[in-house]
Amino acid sequence: MNTALLYLVLLKATLTSFAGLASLPVVHEELVVQRHVLSDEKLNEAVVITRSTPGPVGLYVVSVGYFAGGVSGAIAGWLAMITPAFLILPLLRFAAGRAEHPRARSALHAVVVASAGLLLAAAVPLGLSALTSPVTVLIALVTVGLMLLTKVDTLWIIVGAALTTLTLSSVTPLLSL
Repeated sequence: MNTALLYLVLLKATLTSFAGLASLPVVHEELVVQRHVLSDEKLNEAVVITRSTPGPVGLYVVSVGYFAGGVSGAIAGWLAMITPAFLILPLLRFAAGRAEHPRARSALHAVVVASAGLLLAAAVPLGLSALTSPVTVLIALVTVGLMLLTKVDTLWIIVGAALTTLTLSSVTPLLSL
């Protein structure tokens, strides 16, 4: 994919979202559904790689850029990720006095709710494509239960799920002998 076009697609995604994964629906629609540059699996992989490492949640666009265009695509993703930060400073200076208006506040709340809805719409198909066996479904249910019902740190839940997967994947070939 052309690096400049990839930058514009990723910039569109980052500019139209307010938080890390809120840009996921735009990326999915543009690069998976319309342009067929990535598969659902590669997009899942980009999100998992980024969520498994320290740093901002929106950093996944760099991985997406890499999968779509190699090193130049990763650079395009990084530039698309940082561009809104440079654009927001003058905008905040301009809008600072107007943000307390009830209409402006209502509009901001509506955008946040819409972003949450878009994120959910993109997360459901990605989640369903990741649940490929009864074991993955069980791991997903246990991790969601632990996150909702306990105060166990997310890091330990991720480590436990990874160890469970690793253990089961090394035991499964032995069971088929």
